[in-house]
Amino acid sequence: MTSIRDIDMSHLVGRDVGNATVLKEIGRGSMALVFEAYQRSLKRKIALKILPKSLMTPVAAERFQLEAEAAAILSHPNIIPIYEVGEGGDYLYMSMQMVQGHDLAEYLERAAKHVVPSKRILPLKATFNIILQVLDALGYAHSQGIIHRDIKPANILIEKYSKRPLISDFGTAKMIKGDEIGAEMILGTPLYMPPEQVSTSEVDGRADIYAVGTLLFQAMVFQLPLPEYDSLISLLKQKQKNRQGIFQKTPSQLNAALNQDMDRIVAKALAYDPKDRFADCAAFAKALKWYRRHYLAEAGN
Repeated sequence: MTSIRDIDMSHLVGRDVGNATVLKEIGRGSMALVFEAYQRSLKRKIALKILPKSLMTPVAAERFQLEAEAAAILSHPNIIPIYEVGEGGDYLYMSMQMVQGHDLAEYLERAAKHVVPSKRILPLKATFNIILQVLDALGYAHSQGIIHRDIKPANILIEKYSKRPLISDFGTAKMIKGDEIGAEMILGTPLYMPPEQVSTSEVDGRADIYAVGTLLFQAMVFQLPLPEYDSLISLLKQKQKNRQGIFQKTPSQLNAALNQDMDRIVAKALAYDPKDRFADCAAFAKALKWYRRHYLAEAGN
């Protein structure tokens, strides 16, 4: 079976796609290639996402189209804007802002390799700043009827100079009022996926809250306290079965700088039943701001 790893789209380099000239390939996702391109009309570099038609199962094509439609209607300083969507001879394409910087996954990986053990996680104030902006962006998206459903470090880009986080890849987004794109498919990334997303496609904004809760936990500790598992499928099965959650320790047990009030915040975000989580992103953000006022206002971390 052909995969994105086997696709050669090098023939696009130097050619025009929409109103941009393709410069070079810079990355690959699960079903699309990403190129750096030059937008001639505005004389700027942009990112160009290419979906080869050879990979276009009906679901893949619909997911790509959904990503474009979902992201294109969103206008928020922490969401990457979409410029153009179109179709070429053997591909679909979408152009978007080129972000100068790295994704959050790379920042976390760099921190984990620091020679000083106490520096192997992001500073708490920086973590809160990122998470609060992500919650604000997701709250806005939810208000527009859009759920991301694949929030993870790799989908949060951090601008090099401003350090502003931008959410990318609405490829698994669900438009609440739109058509579902395949109830038989599990969409998302297992570690950040809430239990209900494993067994049903009927999720709401609280699925994103679970993902952000996992992301917050991950950013505050050196290593997430996961149980042993043989495969991602077995991890998903444990999520479905264990109503107490899959994490073996609390944040404060792994990071002495954290208070048990943080344990309660994370536990609420990661509650098995969506009804037990924060009702919305604003409620989650309110709890984090309270914690920041009480425990980080005078702290240097």
